[in-house]
Amino acid sequence: MAVLAHPVASQRERIKKTLAELPPFSPILNRLLGSLAQEDVSFSKIADLIEKDTVIAGNILRLVNSALYGRRGEINSVRSAVSLLGVIKLRNFVLGLSVSRMWSQVQWPKSCNASRFNQHGVATAVLADLIAQQNVVEYPEGAFIAGLFHDIGKMLIALGMRREWDEIYTTYHKGGTPLVECERKVLRATHADFSGIAVQEWNLPEPIYRAVLQHHDLPEIKHGEPVPLAYVISAADHYINRHGRSIDPDIQEVDLELPPMPHGMDFTEIEDDVLKKFEAELSALGAFFR
Repeated sequence: MAVLAHPVASQRERIKKTLAELPPFSPILNRLLGSLAQEDVSFSKIADLIEKDTVIAGNILRLVNSALYGRRGEINSVRSAVSLLGVIKLRNFVLGLSVSRMWSQVQWPKSCNASRFNQHGVATAVLADLIAQQNVVEYPEGAFIAGLFHDIGKMLIALGMRREWDEIYTTYHKGGTPLVECERKVLRATHADFSGIAVQEWNLPEPIYRAVLQHHDLPEIKHGEPVPLAYVISAADHYINRHGRSIDPDIQEVDLELPPMPHGMDFTEIEDDVLKKFEAELSALGAFFR
């Protein structure tokens, strides 16, 4: 296993400053993020939140009436939608919509493609969630959120460290060196470290923090314990990259190699039924995340 880098204090401050300059979270996003740490979140509380945001409520109804769910009768109330989707899936979708809307307000540098960033995060989140449902892993209900936020550190570097961003990608596009190693060379830290800082600042649960922090530097697996969520995020991330949904359109071959997984826990071997569900779900969600 690779050794984790540690951002120096000045880098932490720059990342936190960049975070503070992002568009503010909407009230519904703040409430939903806060609910992630709660053991029980009632249908009525989630429905009450969604009904207060007419745009999100409309999108929820569009989703449940889409071909993905194939219902004959039209669902026309948020509470019926909550009942159909379930709290966790609904919360994930609303979080994704809220974050996507926030990202669209960011002033991205010309060297970044905001649409690719958004689509990569959502695709990784959807696949990670499906993998987690099929395996015994730590905190499976956090897989979607960890997938959604796993690469936010790249955005923070692009927005707050533009000179370093250009230097990292100049080195990377020469070929032969994984992106995280180019980041370590320039920053002595990686985008995963900065993703971890963001997740900590937002007070998300500890398993989500560890998953985004370690998705390139996988932790040891302790005998008899569930597999760390980082393994699921790593497998989903690599699958998405290999199938044309990477953030960088010129992703190098060295970053398309499969991550090493312990015997019997190879989440990179994704079953066909999971991939069919993934394509169906992503197709339905595609209209909402641009």
